[in-house]
This record gives sequence, C-alpha cells and structure tokens, in this order.
Amino acid sequence: MTKKESWNLELLEYIKQGEPTRIEKAKTWGTAIGLQEVDQLKTSSYLVETAKEHVEGNINLKEVEKRINHYYETLDNRKKEENNSEEADKVAVRIAEILSEKTFNFSPTELISIHRRLFTGIYNHAGIIRDYNFIKKEWVLDNDTVIYSSFESIMSALEYDFEQEKNFSYKDLSLDDSIKHICTFTSNIWQVHPFCEGNTRTTAVFIIKYLRTFGFDINDDVFAEKSWYFRNSLVRANYKNFEKNIFEDNSFLERFFYNLLTNTNYELKNRYMHINYNESIKSNESKYKSCTLEEQLIINLILKNPNIKQEEIAAIIKKSIRTVKTRMIEMQNKGLIARNNGKRNGEWTIL
Repeated sequence: MTKKESWNLELLEYIKQGEPTRIEKAKTWGTAIGLQEVDQLKTSSYLVETAKEHVEGNINLKEVEKRINHYYETLDNRKKEENNSEEADKVAVRIAEILSEKTFNFSPTELISIHRRLFTGIYNHAGIIRDYNFIKKEWVLDNDTVIYSSFESIMSALEYDFEQEKNFSYKDLSLDDSIKHICTFTSNIWQVHPFCEGNTRTTAVFIIKYLRTFGFDINDDVFAEKSWYFRNSLVRANYKNFEKNIFEDNSFLERFFYNLLTNTNYELKNRYMHINYNESIKSNESKYKSCTLEEQLIINLILKNPNIKQEEIAAIIKKSIRTVKTRMIEMQNKGLIARNNGKRNGEWTIL
C-alpha cells in the first residue's frame, strides 16, 4: 500500500461518523422513548431490552431496527392488540437514529424530512403536508382546541417563520431573551401543525437538532421525563379565549426550555397548565438573566468539567481562543465565574 493510499484510508476513517459513547446512547434512548408520551404511547419491554444491547455496544442501530421490525412481523394480531406499542417502538428507534446523526439543515424541508423518516410505514401521509383543517380537544384547555394554520397557508407560514429565525441574531442577547425567542419560534412552527399526525414529536426532534447547532449539550432527562408537559406547554402558548380572559402564555414553555438548556430546575407539573388551575406557581424569574447565550454555553461546559481548558471550550463552541479568553474575562468581571488556584492547575467556579 502506498503512502497516499494509507493517508486516504486514514482520512476516510477520520471524517466518518462513529458510534456515540455509551452515555450519549443512553441519553438519546431516554429522549426517544420519553417522546412517545406526547401521544400517550408506551414502548414495549422488548424495545427497552434491545435498546440496552445497543447502549452496551453489542449491536448497532441498524440491528435494533431490524430486530424491532422482525418482532412485529412475527407477532400475531391478538398479541399486537394487547401490546399496542408498535408505533411507539418503531418511532423511538427512528428518533434514536436521527438524534445520533451529526447532520442538520435549517429549513422546512428538514422538518418535512424528519416527519417522513419517523412515520414511513406507520402513517400513509408520512412527510406529506395535510390537505384539510381540523381541531383537537385538549385536556389542558378543558376540551377546547388550539386554532391551527389553514392547510392552504401551511408552506407559506413555515417559510415565513424559518426566514424570520434565519435572519435573527442571538449575538449579545441575554439568555432570558434568547430562550424567549427560541420558545416563540418553536411555538410558531408547532402551531402551523403541518402534518395530520406526529407534529409534536417531529417538532421536538427538529428543535433538539437545531439547539445542538448552538453548541448546547441538551439535558436529555427533560424530554425523557417531561415530554407530555412539552406538548401541553405548546398548547397553552397558542391558546386564547377572550370570553374567559385567557391569553397565549409562553411561560410554561420557557420553564421547560430553561430546564432543558441550563442548570435550572423548575417544577414542571401538567396540572399547573390547566386553564382552570388557580393556585399560584413559582416565579419564572431566572438567575441567569445577566448571561448571554454564549456565556451560558460556557457555564454549561464548566458545570460538566471545572478543569476544562479554554482551548477545549473554543473548539466545542466553535469560537477562536481569543474570543473565548475575552468572553471569560468579561464573565469574571460580571461575577458569573471565577478562577481558583491559579492558571496552570486551577479550576473554574460558577458564581
């Protein structure tokens, strides 16, 4: 083998995406399985056991998918009715696959592609924009419905929302304002409800992928444990009833995103969102209000590893080392972080 051939092989191995780590795989499966709750679906114990084998490195995702498909092909109709988990299992596998890929395209086409990948073979309309209008009774609205976009305006509404987001700058924006804006964008594309079914799971997968392009290490436990809350918070963010003096309320969705992106631990209870719930809820005031989005990324990295080097931070958030050093000096001056025990052997502390 020539030197050139050897180098080409090494380069191909370098750029080829590898399997995620065991921790990453476990978190991804938690999200994939938890997201089935948005449509009140439950995965089977067989899916959970098969996912464990993937996490432990015994099989890859393609083998997981093959086993799940075979499982339902050989299951008789009576057991299928008793199990009632085929959709949840198959979609969970596909979510795990998509979230494991380090690819993303910010466009309505990507949203449609995600829906097609999640629901092909499950819904006849996978990846197809709906061609009729509908309503959905919601428990959280006391059986009233959100008003969704007319089917005739779906693509124009999506294109408008994506264009607005694409042209928006998060530079120097406070974390508080950044999360408010991300919530608004998420709420808007969900309200369009472009598909007949599966809109919330599709929106969730798209938003997770989008947030990762910011450099965020998503707190997967939030989607794994609170996906039903996520759906209800989207409902409340898009509902108004003038007769009952009820208006769109993004605060529930903002709490969800704070827990998702920061070290905040708001109590996420579905009953708080019911339109007839009267008890007071804890304030949504954030202790991170003085941070920018970039500063919060740095804080998250320090929380994971207080000994992290500035060079490592620069590589992760895709900024120059000079920018990171400048930003961290500013953060020290603002009283957000501190350096203990010197430059060489010290560690970072969150204040």
